[in-house]
Amino acid sequence: MIGRIVEVANDHRHLSLHRGFMVVRDTDGDRNELGQVPLDDIAAVIANAHGLSYTNNLLVALSERGAPFVLCAANHNAVGMLLPIDGNFEQAKRIEAQIAASLPTHKRLWAAVVRAKLEQQAAALEAVGAPTAPLSALVTKVKSGDPENIEAQGARRYWSLLFGDAFRRDQDGGSDLNALLNYGYTVLRACTARAVIAAGLHPSIGLHHSHDNNAMRLVDDLMEPFRPVIDLKVWHLQRQSEVLVTPESKRALVRALYDDMQTDAGATPVMVCTQKLAVSLAQVYLGERDKLDLPLPGLPIALANALQDK
Repeated sequence: MIGRIVEVANDHRHLSLHRGFMVVRDTDGDRNELGQVPLDDIAAVIANAHGLSYTNNLLVALSERGAPFVLCAANHNAVGMLLPIDGNFEQAKRIEAQIAASLPTHKRLWAAVVRAKLEQQAAALEAVGAPTAPLSALVTKVKSGDPENIEAQGARRYWSLLFGDAFRRDQDGGSDLNALLNYGYTVLRACTARAVIAAGLHPSIGLHHSHDNNAMRLVDDLMEPFRPVIDLKVWHLQRQSEVLVTPESKRALVRALYDDMQTDAGATPVMVCTQKLAVSLAQVYLGERDKLDLPLPGLPIALANALQDK
């Protein structure tokens, strides 16, 4: 079953545990109960408001179920994430294999991730009627480890083709399209983090990302091929004159993770695709397979239909 991504975005809320449910109460006045969500239905909780409080029992229960608890800054970027220690019954074995993986293996896998990202970016450009050749031409140039940083070259061309020459990607941006992208990536990152932990892998041992202050290196590696899903959703929101982070736009970005992508196994939700990718990486480390299970090039089916309707 695909779990629900639950965001708490209103101030003055208290989250607690009661008989298998996450209970949300108003902290003002009579502390009225505002709603309940079954813990077993939760894939992740996004804490994206000021003045929130929550009980330790709730955080423990979420961790026991493998559901990340994500803390967001004012610009909608994730700044903290509570993850479980135990994610898989073979976790120790898989992490040992992850640590033992050779540098050439990591370089080969990273090249596959970069190619997949470029292919998805090209598909996003095709969906909006923009030229795809600048991205498609780069796919075959990606070598093991991407020593020429083709990924960055692709990004420079991609953003201007998707959003126009005036657009500049700003991870610290708290307004305009950058804020929407930040929020969408935060949700995607939480989804991918859960997939990594559930696959029994360590999130800090990455394929390519290597910043000393990044405890989520592998998560940031594996989410790369799915970023264009968020990008295209933001483009679609802009076309509908929704350029601010509102409850409606946030719901739209969350729903993007439930849309189907094409895979070798048929139509598969984006959230499940992240899980299949993480599991396939663990299998590569264990010597059970040679290649990553990456989605086929192409935008999510539901979004494709929406764009055709436009």
